[in-house]
Amino acid sequence: FSVKVYVKLNHNSPRILCLTNHLRNLELIDPKFQWNAPGGGLSSENSSVEISPTGTLILRNFKLSGVYTCSIFYKLTAMQPYKNLSIKYLIYAYSDPKAYYEFTARYHAAPCNNYYNAYFERTLIQILNKLVDELSCEVTLIKAECHHVKMQRGGLQNEIFFTFSVASLDREKHNRLCQESACDAFHRLNKAKHLIERFFKQQVEVSRKSSEPLPEIYYIEGTLQMVQIDRCYPGYGINALIHPDCPQCC
Repeated sequence: FSVKVYVKLNHNSPRILCLTNHLRNLELIDPKFQWNAPGGGLSSENSSVEISPTGTLILRNFKLSGVYTCSIFYKLTAMQPYKNLSIKYLIYAYSDPKAYYEFTARYHAAPCNNYYNAYFERTLIQILNKLVDELSCEVTLIKAECHHVKMQRGGLQNEIFFTFSVASLDREKHNRLCQESACDAFHRLNKAKHLIERFFKQQVEVSRKSSEPLPEIYYIEGTLQMVQIDRCYPGYGINALIHPDCPQCC
């Protein structure tokens, strides 16, 4: 049988033993250990590999998933011939899923195909991007569709159905310095989510306080919805059936 081990991408592995529980409790004479990886034999001469005198393996800055096999040659007494045993490990490189938020919202609109609707769509996304820019987050319009909606006990009105996402960007790539928690992508993403929710709440409050007639395009109270979506980097995926010990790993 094989043992599954999960190692975070570009991190060090835990200590991987070249012994069974049974052999750990025995006295072994002249033990010899040999590790093999998907790319061939492993040696401590490689800076990314550490093998202790007792055969324990540590993989540094781990990247290569695959089958890793340890062979141990040993004697139980000095007079006996060598015995050998192979232990197979399936070692998987994983990464944490990168989360983003997807929002939907509805606006009362000008007649569909009107220039003002298209202009408003661009303006709204620009405003939201300015709102979250300091957090190194980005708002992306997924779709904006204008529909005729038959109101309950009323006539038809035009509405824009917005779907947009907000995701955190890599601060190092954007040359922005930050301190610990402020650097954390999910921490920044949550702050961006709260800013966006407050932005829509403020639109409702302004409309309620205003004595002026509503503009032609305005946010429809209570229509903002949000879901969190986890995504993996290309080449990675989540499969809780195959990896029940790491169900949320990419």
